[in-house]
Amino acid sequence: MTGGASQPRRILLLDCDMFFVQVARLEDPEGAGRAPLLMVGGSASGRGVVTSADYGVRQYGVRSGMPMAQALRLCPDAAVVPVPRSACVRRSREIARVLDELAPVVQAASIDEFYLDLTGTERLHGHASLEGVGRRIQGAVRERTGITVSVGGGTVRLVAKLAVERAKPGGVHVVPPGQEATFLREHELNRIPGVGPSLVEQLAEKGIRTVDELLPVEEAWLRRWFGQARGRWLWERARGIDPTPVDPDEARKSISSERTFPRDIPPGEAGDEELLRHLNRLVLEVGTGLRSRDLLARTVTVKLRDADFTTRSASRTPGEPLESDRALLRISQELLAELRRRSGTSVRLLGMGVSSLEPRSAGSSQLSLLGGDASADSDRDRTLSRAADELRSRFGRDALLPGRLVTPPHEDNDP
Repeated sequence: MTGGASQPRRILLLDCDMFFVQVARLEDPEGAGRAPLLMVGGSASGRGVVTSADYGVRQYGVRSGMPMAQALRLCPDAAVVPVPRSACVRRSREIARVLDELAPVVQAASIDEFYLDLTGTERLHGHASLEGVGRRIQGAVRERTGITVSVGGGTVRLVAKLAVERAKPGGVHVVPPGQEATFLREHELNRIPGVGPSLVEQLAEKGIRTVDELLPVEEAWLRRWFGQARGRWLWERARGIDPTPVDPDEARKSISSERTFPRDIPPGEAGDEELLRHLNRLVLEVGTGLRSRDLLARTVTVKLRDADFTTRSASRTPGEPLESDRALLRISQELLAELRRRSGTSVRLLGMGVSSLEPRSAGSSQLSLLGGDASADSDRDRTLSRAADELRSRFGRDALLPGRLVTPPHEDNDP
């Protein structure tokens, strides 16, 4: 479907196959590069969760997000390496630079997914088919970055997203114009992006589990069941109607960082101090990422995962958007204290993030005059945070640190 366009759009989605595994192998060819079975994330002691695993490991039932201890029980012969975070960011940027040279509109949907809108570029690519263009771009990325990608294509983002799953690993799958509905009929509803577990359960209660079973249902009934907007959205997606543009300027929705500890941090005064030290580091990472994108945050969230894998979180939305480390840390400390009061058990993971992001502008950075939020930024705090960012970018991330982080105990891995 064209989503109302005068001509069918030509959209590709490039998905970097097991991206973190590929980067780990490229960065350490003599170590991770030689491991026949490789998992990335956590540690060989069984701490943390699997960030990515190669296809050989996945045959044992290992999946991303699985506790590393469980993954090692399923595939004990696999090598385990930490996530090469800085290398992943560098390689992702290299891919983006290649794509910017080959397509007029590129949107990084994540660190390892890129949408391309090639509508109107037929002459530029010698009137090649969309599949042919996809193979050329796939080869260029492989040659210039060393990263293998799968490519899905179609007239809308939804179809390209589903098509790339058919293309894995390392292939190209394009759905021709006019074939969107036929292609979608082959899918279960839980494969449609945006159809979450709650909606899947509600549809299943009505005996609807596949797109093919949903198509005969009239739009009026979907609106009655799920509300006007949601019902219309579901009716359209089942038919391959998706007007969502490929937008290179689409704002990032959230920024977060988390740390799985080499050992569980026990309750008590010493444990609380250790958590605060880790929280300081997470706030620095998130705050730096926020300011580097010239964004402000409306909501701050802190997450804890207990020793029994129970995950708890707390959020706060202050009266004004934030960017300084001081304001972010103050709210994060209060949220952490709230979570610790609810449960004093040992902690295996700590996370901190910001969401409801908005562009930084002169208007949004002005402060309340009287009786403002005690957690609000001041001009001084914002200036100091940006000055610290500049120093750390020039002299290393440990060039300027809060006092709590100056002499931390030895850590196996940084956040």
